[in-house]
Amino acid sequence: MDNFEQYLMDNLPKAKSFHPHYEEALGKMLIAGGKRFRPKLVFAVVESYEPLLLENSYPVALGIEMLHTYSLIHDDLPVMDDSDLRRGNPTLHKVYDEVTAVLVGDALNTEAFNQVANAPLNGDVVVKLVKTLAEYGGTRGMVLGQAIDCHFENELLTIEQLEFLHSKKTGVLIAGSLKMGAIIAGLDLVAQEKIFNLGLKLGLLFQIQDDIIDATQTAEEAGKPTGNDEDKNTFTNLLGVDGAVGRKNELIEEINSDLAGFNEKFRENLMGLVKKYLV
Repeated sequence: MDNFEQYLMDNLPKAKSFHPHYEEALGKMLIAGGKRFRPKLVFAVVESYEPLLLENSYPVALGIEMLHTYSLIHDDLPVMDDSDLRRGNPTLHKVYDEVTAVLVGDALNTEAFNQVANAPLNGDVVVKLVKTLAEYGGTRGMVLGQAIDCHFENELLTIEQLEFLHSKKTGVLIAGSLKMGAIIAGLDLVAQEKIFNLGLKLGLLFQIQDDIIDATQTAEEAGKPTGNDEDKNTFTNLLGVDGAVGRKNELIEEINSDLAGFNEKFRENLMGLVKKYLV
């Protein structure tokens, strides 16, 4: 993973011009860090099945991280969540301005596909990866989830509706990261579907953990504003903190059970990530 972090630093978006801060802004939220959870999911699959392709998967993982980062930049804008802090740092519209944040988000969105398209992998594999990222990061995936989240912000949803929302807003890009790793590793379509469905559960687990953090940690502990979701559709608001923890534990058991069909190395890699970030 240290190698990937260096790869990211060496491949920050470049755009030389006389603009005073545009190029700097392109990389600011990428440099700010984060868990790199989605890239780690790609690597968890590739390392388990085709470790010789691990470095070849770096551009794909970087593309996914760029797409994820664009979504965070836009999510933090005043027109959406109006957040001042992200990854322990001031949000992009606070450092610069809203126009810069919108344009940097747009740029990272398109640069994500440029990274994937230029990965040193078989051409057919690259096409499948681009299609997968577009499917889960766009119209019917992450963007749909964000649209539902924003529209129903002040209207109570059912738990089924909330799980649908987050299966799109958070889950599909996490599940898609696993599936893209499976595509790189050459797993068959049945295995790809199984790994994607497992990833959807992982995405819900990720969101529930995020809601628990918001309800129980300070902004300093979390590295972003917390305690602002009291009137929003969250798992902790609908189920209570104890209920959310219970649902989280159910998902961990289901994921552990679903992993039985995969090789030992992948089981170890994935559960290692679950224990590190989601328990």
